[in-house]
Amino acid sequence: MSRQDLGASGPVPQRDRTVAAAETVALVLDEASPLPESAGDVEELARRLRGHISQLGAVVPPETSALRSAQQLGSEGVPDGYMPSRVYLVKLAEATQALVAAVLAHGGVPVQSARRRHWRKSRINVVRGVVFAVALACLVWAASVLRT
Repeated sequence: MSRQDLGASGPVPQRDRTVAAAETVALVLDEASPLPESAGDVEELARRLRGHISQLGAVVPPETSALRSAQQLGSEGVPDGYMPSRVYLVKLAEATQALVAAVLAHGGVPVQSARRRHWRKSRINVVRGVVFAVALACLVWAASVLRT
């Protein structure tokens, strides 16, 4: 954990991924937002949208059609040319928006990782309990030995 993650009273909760993705989508799809000026701006927005797709992909079931189409579109490169690149960016933003809707419909709970973490945590707690019990038994045994 870095210093930036710590607030005055402890860890700061991580920003909601769906909100971050919706903000990036709004940068592309909102009518008040200007079109990206340069090819670098288009690349940056496409990179951010691809990042949101990969983060949100861990939260929905892998067979979700919105996830598959967003991943397929995200795996393509940004086309050359002014209009084709902007059209691609709009399609990528729409696919990300559909994925955000799928995440919200699914409930936003990671599909596989929640169970795996729970099992590991339980296993670690069992090991801690066994070590504590052995240490306590050694302490009781050492206290009961007669000193001569």
